[in-house]
Amino acid sequence: MERTTCVIAGGGPAGMVLGLLLARGGVDVQVLEKHGDFLRDFRGDTVHASTIRLLDELGLGEEFRALPQSRLERLAFPDPEGGVAVIGEFSRLSPPYDYVAMVPQWDFLDLLADAAKEEPTFTLRMNTEVTELVRDGDRVVGVRYRTADGAEGEIRAGLTVACDGRGSILRDQAGMRAREFPVPFDVWWFRLPRTEESGEVSGIQAHIVGHEMMLLINRGDYYQVAYFLKKGEDAHLRAEGVERFRDRVANLAPEVADRVHTIGSMDEVKTLDVRLNRLRRWHTDGLLLIGDAAHAMSPIGGVGINVAVQDAVATAALLAGPLRGRRVSESELARVRRRRWLPTAVTQGLQRLLQRVVVGPVISGRRTTFPKPPLVLTRRFPALRRIPAYLVAIGLRPEHAPEFSRRGGVGTTP
Repeated sequence: MERTTCVIAGGGPAGMVLGLLLARGGVDVQVLEKHGDFLRDFRGDTVHASTIRLLDELGLGEEFRALPQSRLERLAFPDPEGGVAVIGEFSRLSPPYDYVAMVPQWDFLDLLADAAKEEPTFTLRMNTEVTELVRDGDRVVGVRYRTADGAEGEIRAGLTVACDGRGSILRDQAGMRAREFPVPFDVWWFRLPRTEESGEVSGIQAHIVGHEMMLLINRGDYYQVAYFLKKGEDAHLRAEGVERFRDRVANLAPEVADRVHTIGSMDEVKTLDVRLNRLRRWHTDGLLLIGDAAHAMSPIGGVGINVAVQDAVATAALLAGPLRGRRVSESELARVRRRRWLPTAVTQGLQRLLQRVVVGPVISGRRTTFPKPPLVLTRRFPALRRIPAYLVAIGLRPEHAPEFSRRGGVGTTP
């Protein structure tokens, strides 16, 4: 029977950051990732300013900045007069943490994995899917897993951490149910070609026509496109066929009408079932849930990755010591939720507000532009643009790398 101190289910941003930090803290840790690599399209690719600062504190800032990336420097929406209204400017934040980076998530995760593999107490097991919790009475004492070739095994651990996303198997196994908040929309993700010579605006462009809304996200040589649709309309709109969908895209964004033919079929359009929920309790004896497993975030603001990373940092800071010395108590696990509940709840509250006043009214046909009052305020008082920029790029209660995990570099002093 295999044993470790901490086993982490899921090699996404939360799982990889937690694994790296715990390993640097001298904790024997194994991360189990069901896929063979990190190469999957349409995952969140935003790396926020507080995460960039974390990478600097970990001594990984130089390697991160060498990755292919683009910068988001503002938050903008269509205004009632037909122009573009800027409501947030990241440039108003303190440099060098005055932007949000758009980085392919696989590059970000590879960077974390390479750094973690340098630690003697870290193990990353790809092609290894966690299938079941192992219990001793009421206590969780590890997991069972299945590899890509069908082999099955069991790992006993002093602590199991579920970082396996909004569809968490371990959360279901533990019988934990999240409080669901209503979400009026889902998102279709797809790609369109992009060329620098076309003079298109970088960053994120929002397009609203009638009751349709679409975002174009600059990814260098292509756009990652988010098309918003009413919750439950996926099958109906797909049945209209790819030609009708191409027409919708061209009508929303005429500047890309010459390339909608590259959408070969509706199979290339992937659905994100948008969820917004939160567990009341993030742990049971021997098991902790963080990131989307504890609180699924809406894609509004692209903050889900940042919140999950901050969860991981707080978890490592609070639990590395107890994990090195003894079995972690339930009261110590509860400290993670107490630390992270307020920023999670506030962020989700802001997302719910934006759903009610922006996305929901647009896709229902009740509004065709961004609400005017915020635009008037940010236009009249430009300094106010720092507030939404800070909430998106830094977030409430940003976490710093614990001292035991630092390797020097820019920004190592909080």
